[in-house]
Amino acid sequence: TVRALRSITLRNELAGKVRRVALVPGAIVEAGDMLVALDVEVERAELAAIEARARLARKLVARAQELHRRGAAPTNEVDELQASLDVATAELARTRAIIERKTIRAPFRARVGIADLHPGQYLDAGTVLTTLQGVDDDAHVEFAVAQDVAARLIPGGEVEVLADGAAIASGTIVAVDARVDPTTRNATVRARIDARTAAPGASVRVLVPTAPDRDVVVVPATALRKGPDGDHVFVVEADGDGHPRARLRAVESGTMLVDRVVILAGVAVGEQVAASGSFKLRDGVRVAATRADTVVASIAH
Repeated sequence: TVRALRSITLRNELAGKVRRVALVPGAIVEAGDMLVALDVEVERAELAAIEARARLARKLVARAQELHRRGAAPTNEVDELQASLDVATAELARTRAIIERKTIRAPFRARVGIADLHPGQYLDAGTVLTTLQGVDDDAHVEFAVAQDVAARLIPGGEVEVLADGAAIASGTIVAVDARVDPTTRNATVRARIDARTAAPGASVRVLVPTAPDRDVVVVPATALRKGPDGDHVFVVEADGDGHPRARLRAVESGTMLVDRVVILAGVAVGEQVAASGSFKLRDGVRVAATRADTVVASIAH
């Protein structure tokens, strides 16, 4: 899956009533752009009251300090007035922070997702506002590989990214997850590609070269059948009368390569397998082979 380098679900940190909405789905916003503004009339009134208290406290402190220098005011009186000023200053900072946080801004250059907000709407804290997909020169592709393959991959290695069976970009491995899924025994790998080649969320296939090119046996993915007794294919063989028949053959499958599967054991180069409609077959049934599927190719594996 292709992922933006930066992608977030945008939420409001504080509750409040929506005053202004500047979210346009699909539009690109710059870092710092206002996206949603909540009503702050109450907070602004509180801020004005606190500023008035702070101004008064500042004057009282200055007067007490002057009297203290003359010996006309005790130290504890100066300390109490200074504490009142400190409290007012802290309340000012807190109220200004609340006002600032009630204006939700874009944290980075991004494309806006779907949004359904309207002025006057009340939002609880943590309400989902929209999604933001970073607009960068590069994007990430995350894919899973078998743990033995992951062990041979290192950051900086090259991979090939394909969509609809055609190569669209080359990527560079930037990270290999140290964790292995206990169920699938796969590890996640992250590669970086040019963001212009595939949109975030797109499904792609990734070719990972793990050894020099060599000839290996492959079959169409539709030919491989999986069951409780393991993997198998139907090999097309002629009977004694020369009629083609489907023969069930147990195989050991390997890596998936776009629309084909590597077969490690069970079939030989040049044999034919039933690729179309193999799920309908049973061992020994007579078939009409309309097209030969050669099971050999030279690939990086």
